[in-house]
Order: sequence, then structure tokens, then C-alpha cells
Amino acid sequence: MKIALVSDAWHPQINGVVRTLSTVLDELTRLGHEVTLITPDRFRSLPCPGEPEIRLALATATQVGRRLAEARPESIHIATEGPLGQAARRYCLRQGLVFTSSYHTHFPQYLEMRMGVPRRLTFAFMRRFHAAAKQVLVTTDTLADELATHGITHTVLWPRGVDARAFAPRDDAMAVDGPKPVMVYVGRVAVEKNIGDFLDLDVPGTKVVVGDGPQLAELKRRYPDVVFAGWQTGEDLARWYAAGDVFVFASRTDTYGLVLLEALASGLPVAAYPVPGPADVLGHAPHVACLDDDLATAVRGALTLSPEDARAFALDYSWAACAQRFVDHVERLDPAAWDTPSSSLAARLSAPVARFIGR
Repeated sequence: MKIALVSDAWHPQINGVVRTLSTVLDELTRLGHEVTLITPDRFRSLPCPGEPEIRLALATATQVGRRLAEARPESIHIATEGPLGQAARRYCLRQGLVFTSSYHTHFPQYLEMRMGVPRRLTFAFMRRFHAAAKQVLVTTDTLADELATHGITHTVLWPRGVDARAFAPRDDAMAVDGPKPVMVYVGRVAVEKNIGDFLDLDVPGTKVVVGDGPQLAELKRRYPDVVFAGWQTGEDLARWYAAGDVFVFASRTDTYGLVLLEALASGLPVAAYPVPGPADVLGHAPHVACLDDDLATAVRGALTLSPEDARAFALDYSWAACAQRFVDHVERLDPAAWDTPSSSLAARLSAPVARFIGR
């Protein structure tokens, strides 16, 4: 199948959405599908204020539409609600092209936390954006239920996967200078990840934060005894996971938490709050995770769990299955849709003329 994937989240951004989409892209290619990417690196762009690694594409609906028309995909998926997602949505509506979308990130909560934007306003924008999609791909039933309360009801499940070959227990784990147990967090270092709750824990051992983000400098100043490993990828990232005894996930807003599966595949039981995301992925698996409103209690409980069980749980997930579910959910276009790409626009432009002539 020829698929067009539109996403404002792409390299060099470092987050779960980019990792999900780039990994699914690899799997789709391996399965024989042809994917056309419409991402910020293909347009002029500006850095996002406060987070320069996030590029905001300066693209119009016409420019995005030209690339779509050249590719003539059989399916169009708009993965994000940013400038490119907006432009692709406008073009599809203008031309009468069906598309699917996905909801990855709780922007309503994040914008409220960072900038004080009322959550109801952002959800109103989200509802309008996704209303035009044939269906909206979401990670969990809990997220689907939450979106339904805000008027986004046409959702389908699209769970994530993990590369259990890359993330695994290792003999060459990173050497951590500090007492056991080693408690690890991996992910963006930003206020919405609630990392302070983890670093404030009065639990014996060594705390490790692997990742980069806008809150990194502040946390380094506040917690000089914590090991901050910075941004890591590939083998080095896998070695940092393998250095841990427990994975601590303090976020209360993540819609899934891809890092949870990577940690489990590396043999790390998980400690987290019993909130959507961790509860959806691990709430039915108390043998690999401890979820508690007291994070210290969750850490102590997770340290009693078996690394072997954690690894076995992760082996039930795969990126190949995730990619196949994506293919199953995207909506196929009528092949004739590309034969008259301007028909809808022509009709709209001719309507005022017809009304004028009829006067």
C-alpha cells in the first residue's frame, strides 16, 4: 500500500511520538509498504520558542497538497495537530479526501501546566481537528474513554511495541557510581513528566535520569547527587536501561509511556502511579509493576519483582504487530480521488459566480 504520513513530530526531536513513528515507518517498509513522509525537514521551518529542537514547518495547504498529489497515496494519515497536520487537514477537506488521524499527546494538560491555557479551550481545538478524520488512532481504552467525554468518539485502538532485541539485559551495562539499588528514569526532561516526584523520594540507592529537555538545567541545580546521563540513543541507551534495578515513571499525563515497555524488555520492573498510561499498560500485570499513589511504596514494591518476569512480559509486544494494526486502521482512498484533484475546489470557487449570475 502507498501511505502518506504527515507529522509535525520528527527528527531531530527526541520523544515517544518520533520514536513510534520512525519505528513504524521501518516496519511498514519491511512489510513492503511505500510511505511518503511529510515532515518539517521537507519545508522551511522555525524553532519552537523554548524548545528549539522542535521545528515548526512554514507550509501552506497548497504546498502540502502538492506533495500529496505527487505521491498519489492510497491512504493518508495525519499523525499530529501542528502546522503540517493543520495544512494537510485543510487540503484533504478542500479536495474531499478521506484521512485518519492519531492522538498521541495530552496537549490540553501540557499547555495548562506550562502556559495556563484552560484545558477546555485546547480540547475544543482538538475536537474540531479530529472531527474531520474517518477515525482517530489511540493507544488505550482509557484514553479513548477520556476523549469521548470531550466529543471525540470515533477512536480505534493502536497499541505500541518494543524492540526486545535492542532492549534486553546486558553484560555491558553502564557502570553507575553509587549505592544500590539503581533507580532509572528515561525520557524527556520536562515539567509534564513530573520528574521531581521521583527525585524527591527518600529511598536508599542511586537515582539516574537519562534524557534531555527544557527542565534539565533546573533539575541538575536542585539535585546535585542525581546521575544525569543526558540524551542517549542506540546501544548506549540500552546500556543505561540495563544498569538499573527498577524503572521509576512519575508522569501523571502520558497517554502510554513507550519507555515502560523498553524498561521491562531490559529486565526492569516498573514503579509508577496508578494513572492512565501505566495503569492501561501494566495495571493487569502486578508481577512486573507496582502502581501506588505513594511512589516510594511503588519503588519498594517493584524492587521485589522478578527481572525475568519483566522481560517475559515485554516479549509479548512487537513493532511488527503495531505496524500491521496501523495498516488495518488507515482508510483507503477511492483511486479516482487523484484523477480530479481540484474538483472540490472548483465547485467552491464557482458557487459565488453562479449566485452572482443568478441575481
